[in-house]
Formats: sequence, C-alpha cells, structure tokens
Amino acid sequence: VSIPLVLAMTFATMHYFDIGLHKISLGALVLSLGLLVDDAIIAVEMMAIKMEQGFSRLKAAAFAYETTAFPMLTGTLVTAAGFLPIATAESSTGEYTRALFQVTTIALLVSWIAAVLFIPYLGEKMLPDPHATPSPRSLDGRLRALREKLTGAARTRGDETATPHAHAHDPYRSGFYRRFRALVRMCIARRWWVIGATVAAFAASLALFGFVPQQFFPSSTRYELLVDIELAEGSSLKATEAAAHKLEAMLAARKEVDNYVAYVGNGSPRFYLPLDQQLPAANFSQFVVRAHDTRSRESLRHWLMEDARRRFPELQLRVTRLENGPPVGYPVQFRVSGEHIERVHEIAAQVKEKVAANGNVTNVNLDWDEASKVVRLVVDQERARALGVSSQQLAGFLSGSLSGLRISTYREGNELIGILLRGPDDERARLDMIGSLAVPTTHGTAVPVMQIARLDYVLEDGILWHHNRLPTVTVRADIRNDATAPTVTGQIDPTLNAIRAALPDGYLLEVGGAVEDAARGQNSIKAGMPLFLLVVVSLLMLQLRSVPRVLLVLSTAPLGLIGAVLFLLAFRVPFGFVAMLGVIALSGMIMRNSVILIDQIERDIAAGHDRWTAIVESTVRRFRPIVLTALAAILAMVPLSRSVFFGPMAVAIMGGLIVATLLTLLFLPALYAAWFRVRADEEGTGTRRGDESGAHKSRSEEKRSGDTRVDPNRAPTSV
Repeated sequence: VSIPLVLAMTFATMHYFDIGLHKISLGALVLSLGLLVDDAIIAVEMMAIKMEQGFSRLKAAAFAYETTAFPMLTGTLVTAAGFLPIATAESSTGEYTRALFQVTTIALLVSWIAAVLFIPYLGEKMLPDPHATPSPRSLDGRLRALREKLTGAARTRGDETATPHAHAHDPYRSGFYRRFRALVRMCIARRWWVIGATVAAFAASLALFGFVPQQFFPSSTRYELLVDIELAEGSSLKATEAAAHKLEAMLAARKEVDNYVAYVGNGSPRFYLPLDQQLPAANFSQFVVRAHDTRSRESLRHWLMEDARRRFPELQLRVTRLENGPPVGYPVQFRVSGEHIERVHEIAAQVKEKVAANGNVTNVNLDWDEASKVVRLVVDQERARALGVSSQQLAGFLSGSLSGLRISTYREGNELIGILLRGPDDERARLDMIGSLAVPTTHGTAVPVMQIARLDYVLEDGILWHHNRLPTVTVRADIRNDATAPTVTGQIDPTLNAIRAALPDGYLLEVGGAVEDAARGQNSIKAGMPLFLLVVVSLLMLQLRSVPRVLLVLSTAPLGLIGAVLFLLAFRVPFGFVAMLGVIALSGMIMRNSVILIDQIERDIAAGHDRWTAIVESTVRRFRPIVLTALAAILAMVPLSRSVFFGPMAVAIMGGLIVATLLTLLFLPALYAAWFRVRADEEGTGTRRGDESGAHKSRSEEKRSGDTRVDPNRAPTSV
C-alpha cells in the first residue's frame, strides 16, 4: 500500500520542481522502487515482531515509531547522499544524469515520511493480530476449542485477554535463527580469519577490475541510423546534392528502411537530446535513416559500411547509431597540436598509420586534411589608384556582382524576403568572366577587373581547428565490431609511444574521444566526493555519536566493489559512467545497513547487556530487515538489468548488495568485536563495559538519551 502512496507524493514533488519524465528520471524511479519500501519494511517488521511478542497493534505501532524513526532518517539520508556527487558534477555528463539524484532523493525522503506517519497507522488497521481470539463458529475457533479440551487448558475468553503477554513467544528461537546465531558466534570467535578473508576478497576484486570492459555510454537502442557524407574540402553544394541523390536511390531499394530524410549543407536539427550536431558546410550531407526494428537496423548498418561505402570512393561515408549520454562523435580520437601547421600535419599522418593498423577500427580519417581550391584577387594598388578604384570599392562591387546586394525587402505574410541585385548566372558561374567585369571608378567611368588585378588559383585550408589556442589535427576512427572505445584506445595508445617520444618541443599528442569525455565526467564526479564524505560523516556522527563507530561504518562502504566486479565479469557487462554512479550509490546503501546493525548493538549495550551477547543477538534481530530491504533493492534492479543504458548500473548494484549484505551480517560483527576487543568470556555477565566498548555514558547523558530505564521489550530474549 505504501508504494502507490509514495509514488503519488513523488510525482507531485517532481511536478513542483519541474522535473519531467524522460529516460533518466524513469530509470531513477525504477531504481527508487526498491529503495522506497526499505523504511516501510523496517517499520512493519518491527511491528510484526512486537505483536508476536505479545504487544497490541496500537502499542506495537507506537513502539515502531519511537525506535525506528530517527535511525531510519539517518539511513535514508545516507542512501540519498550516495547520489550527491551526481548533483555537484559540473560537466555535461553530470547535467545529463542529474535527474538520478533528484528523483531518487525525493523518493527516499517521501518514503521516510510515509514510513513514520502512514505505515504505523496502516499497520494498526491492517496487520493481523496473532493473539486475537477467533470466533467460536469459525474453523479456527473450533480447532482451538478442541485443542484446549485435549490439553486440559481450557480458559474463558476473559482469561485469554487478561494480560497482553499471555501468548508472547520468541520468534528468534526457530531452527533457522539458531543456526544463524551459531554462524555469527563462529565469525566473532574467528574474527581475524573473517577479516583476513574479506580483505583478501577486496584486494582480489581490485585486481580483477582491470579485466572488466570499460565503456563511457552505450549506444542507443533506437531504430535510427545517422549516415554522414563528406566530400572533398571545397566541394560545391551541387556536388554534395548529387551524391545525396545517389544514396537516396540506393536506400529506396532496401526493404529494411522504414523512412529516411536527408539534409544537404548541414546536419539534422536536434530531434534527440544527445545528438552530435554538425557545423554547416557545403561539402557535407547527413541522412537520418529509420529501420523497422533492431535486426533491420544492424543489417542496414552492415550493408552501408561494407557495400555502399565502396560505391562512393570519392567521398567519406560514416554510419553511426544514435548515442546515449553527452555526444562524443568519433569514439576513437587522437589530437596532435603544435605551433606550425605543416609539422602538425606530418605528425598526424604518422599517427593515422598507427591507428589504421589496428584491426578493430574502420573509417580512419583526419578532421583537417586536404586543402580547398580558392581564387585570390591580387590588386595592383598603384594602377588602381591611378584609375580611381580603391580596394573597398572593388570588394563591394565583386560582392554585389557575385553574391548580390540587398536593395529592399519583400513582405509575404509574416515572412520578410530579401531582394538582391546581382549579375546574371553566367557571370557568377564562370571564373573566366570575372576578369571582364567592369568596375566603376571615381571619375565616372568603368574599367575591367583584369586592368587593375589578376586572378591566382591556389590551395588553402578551408577550416582551421584549434585546441587550447594551438592548431590541432585530430585523427578519428570508428569501431568495427562490438569492442568498446576505451579498450580499442588502450590497444592503440602504446603503439604511439615512439611518435610521442620524438615530438619536438611545444607539440602534443593527446587522447580524445570517449576516453577523454569519460575522464572528464569521472573527474567531475570525484570533485563532489569530499562533500559526499562530509555529509555522510556528519549524519553518522549525529546517529552514532562516536568517531570509532563512524570509522567502522565507513570501512564497510567499499566492500560492495567485491560483488560488483564479480557480477560484471560473470555477466560480461562493461563498466561505464552509469555503472560508476551505481557503485557510488551502492556505498550509501551498504552504510545504511551498517548503521542499522551498529545502532542496534549500541542500544543493547546501553540497555545493560554484555557486549558479546549484544553483538550476536542484534545481528540475529536485524537479519530480517537487512535482508528484506536488500532483496527489495535487488529485485527492483531486475527490470533495469535488461536496459542497455541502466543495465551495467543494475548489475553492479545487484552483485554489490548481495555480497555486501552477507558481509554486513558476518564481517561487520567480527570487525566490531575485533575493533573493541570483545572477549568470549564476557557472554552472560550482563554488565556494562563502557570503558572498553566506547558505549559508556554519564548519568546526565543517559537521562537525556532515555537509556537509564532498562526496557525489557528491547532486550534480547536470550538474556
């Protein structure tokens, strides 16, 4: 019942903060689905346990509120803080994924409000009372009456309800809990073996992480393909249009094509947020081709890359799927920067050869390659001045004749159309006619252009690319197969060491593409880690009020990496930017469970029980809520695990939570016992050892915290 209630409150809050429904926010809602029930599970579990121990429904609901509200708030805020680095990331990747933090934080806070306000009320109304007397006419009533007659323990109805604890029993004395209690005792007794095995597993996970495939963002699953056509620099729009018509005729004959649209002279407008938009250029054309389904898209992509590309030897044809995440362009890029353009081109040509030698790349090219054909007008200044023609007059005249001079504007409805005055088509299309154009002089006469200037036909760079104010040539390549960009870049980069060592002073060879963008996004996330640690430590200090215990909780945060690496390798899932966010958020979930367990241990010690028994019995009592909340989060990841975008994050969280939950229940008690030097001979003493465990409080502190009165309902039933 709490799920639709929390979702309704979450949607209302999202609407208030103007957070729309899109890929990231919907994924965050699915991710939150397993987290927003955690507080409700803890509250309901506490109520159910107390009712089994003889409490009435109302008293159990009140007890659940009193004992779980503040610890749950701390755990909820710690979990939300796991997504905090996403909110503070100052990068395009942080902006792209920021809704993960926004939606998850809203859902978690709203779920805590529901757990402390609505769940106790709903539990009082809805939970069945295990000690209620059934109707005498019902089947349960008849069986109960028969059982009482057979055992000779018949009582009146008034006697059954005289005391609230008449039918109380200990739910933690079942066979499963006895076996689990023995396992916890063994882990505490052999604490150094448990700690050593955990540290060894963590070290092994760090070593195995190098074998996990790396990725920035996966490609989109949409059915569109982008086909870029790029002619030689300086090609005309008519030549580009002719090539586009040729490809259109080929696409029209393919049965995989649902529809397509072509843009000549520029790229497609932004119909998709991560679209890598192209600069306008006369030699460029872009197709957006939509297939019928994923299989048709891949078949069409293979045909375009293998067959269609061979039919266009005069141009560069590139076929790409739509991207997820911030647009990168070519996944494999190497930048060569330097002061002298000629030397930069020479080095870039060497790099291009090394990149093309890798078998995983295709379509290797330079963003700044061949020069453009241009015509330069060299003016004889002395003759021009003698004839009364200035350079400004000549430039204005040629611009008006060739491009046109705006003389007026024609209004058609709400559109303004410029009226140009320019020469006839034959004068503008033929270069040999430029010299015969008559230029007006200041004397009222006209002279041909050839009398005051000459035409030089030369080659020059059509566009100059700079990076950090240095001329830069980028070697670019696509990936031929299913290999990831970081993997291919890692294969190529060592082969460039010889070129990098021979670079002159002032020249740079840098890695770009997906690797650079991934590093930029990760650095923006790392910049928010200090704030994340500050918030988490502050919350833990408010809850635990002890530096050693805060350090104890923090030491469990990285343990989720063990399961995350294991699952990523087992399911052959790449570790990308979204998976990294999942691992960071996983640390918050793990610390939340650690806080729940350590808080329960401290409550039992403060209630007067020896430390050994407090550790064992607190772990037993916290087993069910910790496992249930972890299972809820793990099961919520199952739908996301099939997503191309969120799949790596879901797999990392699932594996990390499974292993971290086991470690919380087995490793954390052993670590607590080792940290505070808990001895086995303390069991059964029932005395406080506050000086050794750090749980000692002064009488004034006990009075303020409410721990001076020993509550028998909080005490473990085994003591």
